[in-house]
Amino acid sequence: MKAKIIASGSKGNCTFLLCDHKNFIIDIGISYLSLQKSLERNSLSLEDFEGVLITHSHSDHIKGLTSIINYTNLKILIPTPMYQELKERIPIERCLFIEDNNDFDEVNIELIHTSHDTECSVGYIVSHKNKKLVYVTDTGYINRKYLSKMMNSDIYIIESNHDEEMLMDGPYPYFIKQRVVGDSGHLSNKVTSKYLKKLVSDNTKYIVLAHISEKNNTEELAYRETVDRLGDTQIEIIIAKQDEESMLLEV
Repeated sequence: MKAKIIASGSKGNCTFLLCDHKNFIIDIGISYLSLQKSLERNSLSLEDFEGVLITHSHSDHIKGLTSIINYTNLKILIPTPMYQELKERIPIERCLFIEDNNDFDEVNIELIHTSHDTECSVGYIVSHKNKKLVYVTDTGYINRKYLSKMMNSDIYIIESNHDEEMLMDGPYPYFIKQRVVGDSGHLSNKVTSKYLKKLVSDNTKYIVLAHISEKNNTEELAYRETVDRLGDTQIEIIIAKQDEESMLLEV
């Protein structure tokens, strides 16, 4: 299993996931051209992919969706309730409606129903050949019923959106601050680190801290909160960036 974060943040999100002959793109919040160029740099093309998994309907996760529809034959993989928010963008024949648990040959994709200010938002647990990746962003909290399923993963790509003090002392209006810290908002550095403390194990090779706010966080604060919480660990902790691809994560 291999993964690379192409872009992560409020301006656009996109990740690709390689599982032998079954490959997926997670979110298309960047332009079609940017995605094409990134794949070319990694000796890949859109023809190498099974489809695009969408986490939710906000523009920073679906910005390039119309071009994907127009210029490729890729299927758009979404849970059925998400279609109501995306039906103006996706012809129904281009949708592959996924359930809470889905098998694509040797790849299993399980949904994590997240809590965000959309009608439907999800994260993913992807398993392939005894390796597991967890992808969770844009949620105010993680329902405890998913924590046991998320444990012992090889790769965690998880939101560490804001530092609570920076947010509260920052320029956002009060109602937006309340939205960010609310149950339908985003995970803070502190909350994410607490989740990770419960989830990681000796199997865990990578933690990627994603969707970091440009105004209410810094890479250093997100990194330090996680390192301090986890203590002495061999896990490689990576910061996902808005304008720079991550290293290729391979397990």
